[in-house]
Amino acid sequence: MEHGAQHRAAHEAFDADEARYELVISVDARRSGQYNDAEKPRMRQRIYRVLESALAQSGVARDAVHREDRGDGVLMSVPGRIPVSRLLGLWTVEVHENLREENGSLLVPLGLRVAMHVGPVRHDSRGISGRAVDLTCRLADSSVARELLDRERADLVLAVSDSLYADVVQAGGKFIDPARFAPARLALKEGAVTAWFHLPGRPAPDTGALGPREAGGDDAPGAAGAGGAAEAAVPSAQRPRGDVDGGDSDGGDVEDGEDGGGSVRYTARGDLSVHRHNVYQQPVHIGRVTGTDKGKD
Repeated sequence: MEHGAQHRAAHEAFDADEARYELVISVDARRSGQYNDAEKPRMRQRIYRVLESALAQSGVARDAVHREDRGDGVLMSVPGRIPVSRLLGLWTVEVHENLREENGSLLVPLGLRVAMHVGPVRHDSRGISGRAVDLTCRLADSSVARELLDRERADLVLAVSDSLYADVVQAGGKFIDPARFAPARLALKEGAVTAWFHLPGRPAPDTGALGPREAGGDDAPGAAGAGGAAEAAVPSAQRPRGDVDGGDSDGGDVEDGEDGGGSVRYTARGDLSVHRHNVYQQPVHIGRVTGTDKGKD
């Protein structure tokens, strides 16, 4: 064994139990369950062809990237020595172009949901683990990523964590335009988070109509309610402007410019009533009156 290889093996053995800050990438195929047993191997071949060609086209050595097969997708981690901006920018562009080329001859186009986050990752003989890995997989599997891919009839949707957007995307760079990303609030199993979504080659997507739901649990009881509560706690500057569906509420969105000129935006999925600094001289009923009260006008 050469000296360099020996040193690398010793180093890897030394820090096997130590977390390393790496870029985690989760890739999932759209509606993979609809592929039959004969079609799935071809679908998987296309995914790997798209991803690995993009690595070569963006100048990232194949053996520098850790990869784990997920059946209908791929989980990857990229060491810190490779600039995150290269994966966010050039690699994403190449994935999109390769995907478009693959889909040119397909009756049912392949769609990919890609998520990215940077955080501590632990490696062992079976793969990678850590909260950074969990978050990345949740973003790729989120209902917002799924709905954007379908609603916009896109080939690719990219979701990045709030910290990755703040640290890398917001500064811009080659093939990275922060104006083309839009935020959405997600209610994950681990808690509420903000994520940023991008459709390569298109303007920032409209995420306002996509309510916060638990990633991977669209049918979970109370998921929408939990998301709504979490969303209300997020400053409007970091949250997409949602529609107010209030039936009788005639005000629509409500903003409050008090407390030093800041604003608060309320997003409601039902009736909305906002009262400030009121003095009532008689008993007052606040809210919708329901039922068949004969005394009601």
